[in-house]
Formats: sequence, C-alpha cells, structure tokens
Amino acid sequence: MRYWSSVGSLFFLIAVSVTIIACGGSERAPATENTAAGTPTPVAVQSGPPFSQSLELHGIRFVVKSPNSGSDNKVTVTPSGLEITNEGFTKSADGEVYGAEIGDLNVDRSPEVYIYVRQRGGNKRVSLIAYSANKRKSLSEVYLPDLDPQSKDAAGYKGEDEFAVVENTLARRFPIYDGTGANAKKTGKTRQFQYKLKQGEAGWVLSVDKVVEY
Repeated sequence: MRYWSSVGSLFFLIAVSVTIIACGGSERAPATENTAAGTPTPVAVQSGPPFSQSLELHGIRFVVKSPNSGSDNKVTVTPSGLEITNEGFTKSADGEVYGAEIGDLNVDRSPEVYIYVRQRGGNKRVSLIAYSANKRKSLSEVYLPDLDPQSKDAAGYKGEDEFAVVENTLARRFPIYDGTGANAKKTGKTRQFQYKLKQGEAGWVLSVDKVVEY
C-alpha cells in the first residue's frame, strides 16, 4: 500500500507540475497575441492622381507638377520666359495638389502662380503655395500669413477652404461653424477673405484687403 501510495503521490506531483506549466503557457500566449494585436499598424495613405498643369500670362509660363504621393508629397514649379533665371522650385505639400491658377494681382505684368493643396482627411483644410515673378527676371515665394485663431475673422473656421483668383485679388472662403469639436454645426453662412499682393521686407506677402460674410 505504501508503494502504490508513493507512486501515486509521484504521479500526482508530475501531473500537477505539467498542469501548471501548461496553464502558464496558455496564459502567456494570449498576452503575446494581444500585444501584437494592440500594436498600432501604420495606415498607408493612398496616393492621388498626379497633378500637372501649364499656365501662361504676359509671356511667362509656369509648369506645376506634383506626384501627389501618399506621404511626403512635393510640388515643383518651373518657370520659363524670365530674363535672368528660369530655375524652378520644389516644395513640400501638406496634402494633395488639386488646382493651380495664374494671376497678376498687382498689375505689374510679372505674374504669380497660386497652387492649392488640400489636406487628406479631417476637415480638408487647404493651404497655399505661391510664387511671383520679380520684374520678369526671377522667381520668389509669396507668403500667406496664417489665420489668427484669436481674431474674430477666424471665429467659426473649421476648414473646407476654397481659393480663387478673382480679378486683382486672391479670394479665400469657408463655411462658418457654430460650436466646438464634434458638436460644431454649419451656420449656413460663408466668410470670404480678399487678399492683395504687396511687397514685404523679405518678399511678396498676401495682405488681407477685405473680409465679408454672406
């Protein structure tokens, strides 16, 4: 009896040990799976259709191209017809290039090119990339100041901008929202900024000329 009792105890201890090991393994496996499942997977941003447009005014041409790649997108502007240098510029684009226009806002026969870039996702805010011919000789960047979030003219801004060259101004309009966050609702009104092109200390600047609501 003592022999079977000892053997039984031995088998019992072995069985318990195996059970503990098995249970320990089964508890660790889901943790590993959960950790893997919880690891953020980078979401690939889809590329848009490549953008290419040629614009000409007063004998000066701008060729605007962008691959509209899903990440690290860029836009290249190549001028021709300038007297000193026709060197182009390449600049990072915060989103997808969807449009470009040519204008002569200050009526000096040295045109500018305005390129519109829409952010992917979110409120699809639009940013501007612009260049101006300097007295028909070379190309330099045009600066558009950011909207001051503390100003009354920026109240209710949630993106969905639209830009357009209108006669001798650059117009920017957007729907006005009421409320904050997910509770913000469109009021049905639109605010429009009208910019004039002016010579700044370090280059060309788009300065607010008028703000209207309708």
